[in-house]
Amino acid sequence: MMRRRMNGLAKDQSGVALVIALVLMVVLTLIGLASSLSSTFEIKHSGNKRGSTDAFYAADGGAQAVLGTVANFNKSNFLSVTTDALPADLRNESIDKKFSSPSLSLPTGVSFTDLPTATVFHTTKSNAPRGLGFGATGNIDYEHFFVDSVGRDQTDTGLLKSNCQVREKVVRLLPTLQGGY
Repeated sequence: MMRRRMNGLAKDQSGVALVIALVLMVVLTLIGLASSLSSTFEIKHSGNKRGSTDAFYAADGGAQAVLGTVANFNKSNFLSVTTDALPADLRNESIDKKFSSPSLSLPTGVSFTDLPTATVFHTTKSNAPRGLGFGATGNIDYEHFFVDSVGRDQTDTGLLKSNCQVREKVVRLLPTLQGGY
């Protein structure tokens, strides 16, 4: 009789399908939540990447616009600067002057919603860049500059805007040797 009763309980499967269905619903819900959270993270990440790329190109465009104007390197525009007033990574570069408001010469049709800011630093170095400066008439003197440009994300979406700084090193002939530029 006991054996019959055990066989009856083992064969009675009422409610098992409900339990299996509920477990599968929980598993599928967790998979759906995980994919939703992953998608949200990826959307935010791609937005941040777009903003930082936009800021980089704005900063690079600002540096290139400064480089395109010869007047930005006229030493009469520069003011003396102390080492303490320089960015930390430029304090070992023998910088003596800076020009805080250089002209940004933008090509026709190019505009920024948020203009990059630029600063030109003049150094006391006058040696030739590597591989240049020696000719039949002797050494040629050069001027060394750093152009710092800070660009910002150009779109109006988002609460946080990305910033990027680009630094260009510029070496040019002394004006007296260039024919009076």
